[in-house]
Amino acid sequence: MTSPSTDSATDELPVKPALWTRLRTDLAGLAPAYFGLVMATGIVSIAAHLQGWPQLARTLFYLNNMMYAVLWLLTVGRLLWFPRRFFSDLIDHLRGPGFFTMVAGTGVLGAQYVLLLADYRIGLLLWIVALVLWLGLTYAIFTAFTVKEHKPALDKGISGAWLLAVVATQSVAVLAAMLAAHVAQPYRLEMNFLALSMWLWGGMLYIWMMSLIFYRYTFFRFAPGDLSPPYWINMGAMAISTLAGSLLIINAPDAPFLLSLLPFLKGFTVFYWATGTWWIPMLVLLSIWRHVYKRFPMRYDPLYWGAVFPLGMYATCTHQMLHAMEFELLEFLPPLFLIVALVTWSLAFVGLLLDLLRRFDLLCSPSPVAEEHS
Repeated sequence: MTSPSTDSATDELPVKPALWTRLRTDLAGLAPAYFGLVMATGIVSIAAHLQGWPQLARTLFYLNNMMYAVLWLLTVGRLLWFPRRFFSDLIDHLRGPGFFTMVAGTGVLGAQYVLLLADYRIGLLLWIVALVLWLGLTYAIFTAFTVKEHKPALDKGISGAWLLAVVATQSVAVLAAMLAAHVAQPYRLEMNFLALSMWLWGGMLYIWMMSLIFYRYTFFRFAPGDLSPPYWINMGAMAISTLAGSLLIINAPDAPFLLSLLPFLKGFTVFYWATGTWWIPMLVLLSIWRHVYKRFPMRYDPLYWGAVFPLGMYATCTHQMLHAMEFELLEFLPPLFLIVALVTWSLAFVGLLLDLLRRFDLLCSPSPVAEEHS
């Protein structure tokens, strides 16, 4: 007779290889855009803080720190164990821009430290990390896209995810402007000038990319599967540009060159806000077309965090624009969009938890993979 301990060991052997295989597969295929989770959680936390919900803001802040650390561990692990897949994604026209969520996520987390804890040292450290990542990723990705021999056609190679490059640029500008208000001269002037330069470059980059994306929208066949959630970044990129412009307006008394540009700053900030606002009904209609008319299934995808972030950013940027320009007629918008952002964040977070539980159940229960090993 076989002893119970032997039977137990025999039963467990098939599961462990299946568990390890599935974990390696998931890590190898980790979406580069997963730092969108940090972007979305961070901006909803900031919006809650600005609307006077401190407990919710702090809870999301602590959760965001944990998720940021976990995602960095997974990213470094993927780079070490699957370097070929990692660098293949980096130069891929569709997946490569997703790496810019690392920059934006770092910038948003830094903004949380500045606003919620008034911790300017960690905020400055995260800003330096974001700036280094922005420099490395911007020139690595766009150089690779330029020199690679085999390139996809426009309708197959561009999506709303490309605008994550704009969001990353503006996230550096936003955090620089926030820190500039708390550093001594002459660093205050230098930080404001860098924030202004990044804000202007982000706007130019949006014009370039949006022209191509709008052309792809209107002159190529559009299937439901092509309308991926990052198309909401069409609006999110303008929202974060509005936020950066509003902060520069607030900082103008501390920097003479900003004071001389004040009419320009105000005009372009409203221009960005109006453009982002125009996108909202358009994106809602396209989402209805995708999921209701075309009945495209709605299931969890890490790319959905790219749809949560713009909603939270719209609430935040509108609040700051009202503060910078002393508007009163739009005061109902920030709390309204905070609620919408919080609902969509909750749905996406439940989807994430269910996805993790599903994967865990598949790994730990007798599965076809496990049966193949028995």
